[in-house]
Amino acid sequence: MNEIKRVAVITGASRGIGRACALALAQPQTKIYLNDVANWDEAEHTRQAVQAQGAEAEIIKFDVSNLAEVSAGFEQIAKNSGRLDILVNNAGIVQDNLVVRMKEEQWDRVLSVNLKGAFNCTRAAARPMLKQHFGRIINIASIVGVMGNPGQANYVASKAGLIGFTLKKTHIL
Repeated sequence: MNEIKRVAVITGASRGIGRACALALAQPQTKIYLNDVANWDEAEHTRQAVQAQGAEAEIIKFDVSNLAEVSAGFEQIAKNSGRLDILVNNAGIVQDNLVVRMKEEQWDRVLSVNLKGAFNCTRAAARPMLKQHFGRIINIASIVGVMGNPGQANYVASKAGLIGFTLKKTHIL
């Protein structure tokens, strides 16, 4: 196999937008870490599709909302690959309900995965990217973060927060 020149991490990579990002980045001399916590069969299909395009791929499990798991995951990536060039913060969940019926746990979980997860991963990715003087972080938001959507106050708030976190160049120092 060719020498690896780019290393990418994609959260929520097993299906949908995350899978599409993995396939878009899949090329020779690229290693892609596919992060997911629940969809193992789909993650394996994505891994196989990425490898069919000539990239290396590995599934890595960590809950983006858990700082200790994120830190351990990124430390393992640094140990295995020695670099990190691209982070795609794509992991996201929905737990829809009207505000008057929404449970605190629904609010907290969506904000924790969708917004705090992006912060946790960005923070973990920043160190190796700063050290190598190169890195790209892509945050996947949603139009509902700007326009809103009935029954999705938690999801809308998380995506609006992610848009604010992303606008312009977020200075990570």
